[in-house]
Amino acid sequence: MKIVVIAQGSIPAQTANSIQNMKMAGAMAELGNEVQMIAPGVKSGRAWTQLANHYGLSHQFDIRWIPFIPFLRRYDFALRAVRAAQDWGAELIYTRLPQAATLAAARRLPTVFELHDLPSGTMGPWLLRRFLNAPGARRLVVNTNHLADEVRKRYRLHEKNEFLLLAHNGVDLERYSKLPAPKSARTSLGLPEGFTVGYTGHLYAGRGIELILELAGRLPGMQFLLVGGRPEDVAQQKQQARDLSNVQFVGFVPNAELPRYQAACDVFLMPHSRKVSGSSGADIAEFTNPLKMFEYLACGRPILASDLPIFREILNKENAMILPGGKLQAWVDALNALQNSPKRRAALSKAGKNTAAQFSWEQRARRVLQGLEKGAKI
Repeated sequence: MKIVVIAQGSIPAQTANSIQNMKMAGAMAELGNEVQMIAPGVKSGRAWTQLANHYGLSHQFDIRWIPFIPFLRRYDFALRAVRAAQDWGAELIYTRLPQAATLAAARRLPTVFELHDLPSGTMGPWLLRRFLNAPGARRLVVNTNHLADEVRKRYRLHEKNEFLLLAHNGVDLERYSKLPAPKSARTSLGLPEGFTVGYTGHLYAGRGIELILELAGRLPGMQFLLVGGRPEDVAQQKQQARDLSNVQFVGFVPNAELPRYQAACDVFLMPHSRKVSGSSGADIAEFTNPLKMFEYLACGRPILASDLPIFREILNKENAMILPGGKLQAWVDALNALQNSPKRRAALSKAGKNTAAQFSWEQRARRVLQGLEKGAKI
């Protein structure tokens, strides 16, 4: 099948939505589809090998960049992208850009629209309603149970209506299948030796970075490794941690190299608060489905996570330790307990890997595309 993936943001980028888009495009290509990505902006100038390293991709697909006028808020890009998809002979449009989904479906192009949050403002809900009633709409994909419930309720979709598909995010299982032990990984990366507590991802507000630094201060015998973040955020947090010799900030690393750094950790932290900023600055806590959660599980290391309802869709007492967010002593006690109990770490690691096995990008892409090959209305 000829599939056009219309991106909502620039490529390359370090945002989670950019990584998720590229992972899905790669997974669709891996399933044998002919895939073309259309992204806003100008051609990056990077070779495929560089983009593949940046995003951790193994299956190549074409990427086309289309210029846009910023103050038109992607509407001009959506129109040009849909036209380009038609000219290319696309049999399916897959996108997270509401303008593109609505326009493509209105033009009777078979369209899958993926939604990671409730539409906001005036135009967001209007565009979704137009998509739902458009002749080309084939499927609406959401990535959490909570979002699925809210969409059904607000847009009057029947619970058994297969048009709405729940598909949690995924992970590249192969890249996590033969990771070295933590000590070996630390040696290869030149990292300090010692029981290592890891966090990977952005350092935006609400991700619990303050709590991590407090833990480092309380637990000087442990190493704390933070991987990721924009340069300005890394610089700010380094300043906050200037007196902590057991904290290492690595900054952004290409996705292809990320598993090596994650393998260097003995445990992972997800100390999110009840208000979490995304790349746009908006609060995403209610519907967040972090890519890092699936990577942590696949890595086979214990996870300590804040007790947020949205995390409990994937995490439970068998595959993670769920802790009260912001309660420092509870996190200190949990880390000490895990350091002193290899058996408990092993049990959590095994359960985590078993959970991750259900969430490969390939499995996700297959579910999203299932039944659409012949263009049948769902």
